[in-house]
Amino acid sequence: MHAITIPEPGGPEALVWDEVPDPVPGEGEVLVEVVAGAVNRADILQRQGFYDPPPGASPYPGLECSGRIVALGPGASGWAVGDEVCALLAGGGYAEKVAVPAGQLLPVPEGVGLVRAAALPEVTCTVWSNVFMVSHLRPGETLLVHGGSSGIGTMAIQLAKAVGARVAVTAGTKEKLDRCAELGADILIDYREQDFVAELKAATGGAGADVILDNMGAQYLDRNVRALAVNGRLAIIGMQGGVKGELNIGALLAKRAAISATSLRARPLSEKTAIVAAVREHVWPLIEGGHVRPVVDQEIPLPDAAAAHRVVEESGHVGKVLLVRP
Repeated sequence: MHAITIPEPGGPEALVWDEVPDPVPGEGEVLVEVVAGAVNRADILQRQGFYDPPPGASPYPGLECSGRIVALGPGASGWAVGDEVCALLAGGGYAEKVAVPAGQLLPVPEGVGLVRAAALPEVTCTVWSNVFMVSHLRPGETLLVHGGSSGIGTMAIQLAKAVGARVAVTAGTKEKLDRCAELGADILIDYREQDFVAELKAATGGAGADVILDNMGAQYLDRNVRALAVNGRLAIIGMQGGVKGELNIGALLAKRAAISATSLRARPLSEKTAIVAAVREHVWPLIEGGHVRPVVDQEIPLPDAAAAHRVVEESGHVGKVLLVRP
């Protein structure tokens, strides 16, 4: 088969379409013939040499894909050859085939094509696990999403609105904020021109956000704590703004607030299986009912993964950038 390899870390040109050995499904795994994958920020970090795959994972980038099952490994159950699926991966999505633990598979939702289903696994699992399973967002509460026009952001807006929450977002252009509004965002904040703490307080009568989904890390830590409501929950899922910040413990105590920080890729199989099961139970009906949809900006041929990485790094897109088998 062919896959995108990274012979040496570097810029987008470090991604090389090359012939590699076919994967062999192990115990409890299935072999998926990939139709499409999606680009995530973690793929860029891996290309740059900063985010190695977990032990035992495929060395090729790609944290999600869609395709058809072509073989079952020993002990794999609940699926059949020919099933159309999408999958949460620890790596290997930038390839023609990938071995996947059966517990990390999801059926392609009704109403979503096989290609666009590749935009769903990573964002639905990230948002559901952090905003709902960890931070327990409830109807009537306010969620602040940083990077509202990203793949994660566009999914978070829709899921929060579907359960009856109010949604605030930050984004860097009017065009991106307009797209967030189309998806249901109630409070639109241009982080380049506005202070998100002040804007959020003004829009909530001084209360702040009950839950904040943050991809920035250190750069936003102090402001996020100030933006939290009493009993608020800050969920950190990225560190685009750095890894070390100063935390005002007094402010956290005064608000009886909580901070969680999670990653998805390195979680044990049992945790990923539980998250995928929860997504299938709670999110898939919303997608099939037309309340939630994948937001896809571009579809780019898989061998041209370098071009897709350039699009994501330029940050002009809204939603997901997909890699499609030619």
